[in-house]
Amino acid sequence: MTLVADVRRRIGSLQLDASFSIDKGETIAVVGPNGAGKTSLVRTIAGLAAVDEGRIAWDEFVWDESGSGVFVSPERRPIGYVFQDHALFEHLSVLDNVAFGLRASGIGRRDARTRARVVLEIVGGLKFEQRMPSELSGGESQTVAIARALATEPKLMLFDEPFAALDTSARAEARRLFVAMANPSMSRILVTHDAVEALTLADRIIAIEDGSIVQIGTPSELLAMPRSHFVAEILGLNALSGQLNGDQLSIGSMSLTVGAHEALDGNVIAIIRPRSVSLHQTRPEGSPRNVWNSSVVAVDRTADRVRVQLGAPLNISVEVTPAGFDALHTEVGADLWASVKASEVAVHPA
Repeated sequence: MTLVADVRRRIGSLQLDASFSIDKGETIAVVGPNGAGKTSLVRTIAGLAAVDEGRIAWDEFVWDESGSGVFVSPERRPIGYVFQDHALFEHLSVLDNVAFGLRASGIGRRDARTRARVVLEIVGGLKFEQRMPSELSGGESQTVAIARALATEPKLMLFDEPFAALDTSARAEARRLFVAMANPSMSRILVTHDAVEALTLADRIIAIEDGSIVQIGTPSELLAMPRSHFVAEILGLNALSGQLNGDQLSIGSMSLTVGAHEALDGNVIAIIRPRSVSLHQTRPEGSPRNVWNSSVVAVDRTADRVRVQLGAPLNISVEVTPAGFDALHTEVGADLWASVKASEVAVHPA
């Protein structure tokens, strides 16, 4: 089964214009800056808003069509929706929250609760079935929200930044649950601001800017050739505008040598992966064609990597191991040297 969405809708000053399809069992991540129309898109697919023009259909079943006036209400669409704030019913226990959709569809209380317990066991939430939402942690609340959506056995799951409010450990557990609940008969759309989520959880990524889709592709396709600065940045890449002349790229006062490419001379976007840049205490000797002096603007450290933001002449991010960073004996405001091989500077038409 396939979802085909052709959505045109005015939301305030934003004109949402997005067309795509998703196959059975496929997971699509929707990324874009704030206000780009991501949430509006999934709300329209869910039936919480209607298209102004266009059509949304699940195979031969039309959910929303402006031309014919067909509109199927949300409860009649085979979807599950996990909101960013999880939107649990505060007056219901965990068990009754999960059973709510089943009860709303006409299933008796006993049978609905039996099914709810099965789903809670699948997602690891059976141990807090009698708690109230106010007694749950962020991760537990998110688990319940997923269980409630799964209980109705949806064909399509919609996730609107469900991990955004979680702390680091809860987010990691939520991602593991997301992977574990993959089902070849269920499709999933995940709205996210997190590049790691988009790259590791999705089969394809849809990038939206100003209400329009600017790129659709697999994670590897977007990593290889991002079509805009935002796409590059959301994927954790350095995107730099410059002028190309042969194998020389001019970016402000800086000149870089680039490797083999198919771009024509003129305006280009250069992509440099953060892990491709090396940092040094002193000017390096040897193979790198591109070497420059810079300063540390910011440092973002986690357990397994350190992301260093460099200042002029190239404002880029560099990713190194914690051990490698410690060996530099550097800090914010300190000078250091950076280098990148010509073959690691990819150029694409602007």
